[in-house]
Amino acid sequence: MDFRYAERHDCEKILFFIRQLAEYENMSSDVVATKELLEEWIFDKKKANVIFALENGKEVGFALYFYNFSTFLGKAGIYLEDLFVLPEFRGKGYGKGLLQKLAYIAHNEGCGRLEWCCLDWNKPSIDFYKSLGAVSLDDWTIYRLTGNTLEENAKEN
Repeated sequence: MDFRYAERHDCEKILFFIRQLAEYENMSSDVVATKELLEEWIFDKKKANVIFALENGKEVGFALYFYNFSTFLGKAGIYLEDLFVLPEFRGKGYGKGLLQKLAYIAHNEGCGRLEWCCLDWNKPSIDFYKSLGAVSLDDWTIYRLTGNTLEENAKEN
């Protein structure tokens, strides 16, 4: 199985995969990312990384990740923001390959963990993650500030 890191000229391809994932998750209207924003944040500011899974040189899946930090472990980890394989290439090991590639990167760089979120209704993905030995953190709830709420809280500083 072949993989490659995304390059600056791949921003349109990255956006394509993001939109495909959003469509799968019934969240297409939430995507406001643009090619220019991806270029700025992934390549100029270096805030995320993207790996493509390839079949015969064609991008068939992607994983977008970034580093976080665990105060309890005292070391960095990898947070997988998005993983998506085109429907016609599912069941061929590309999703597993991408996760194993990220596990390799995390382990090789001395990171303490690899983690991600999954929508509660996405049973195929949950079953897949559990088959790899991943465990859910059922005692944790994700909280988020975004848009106007983020802006209002920022003004308080």
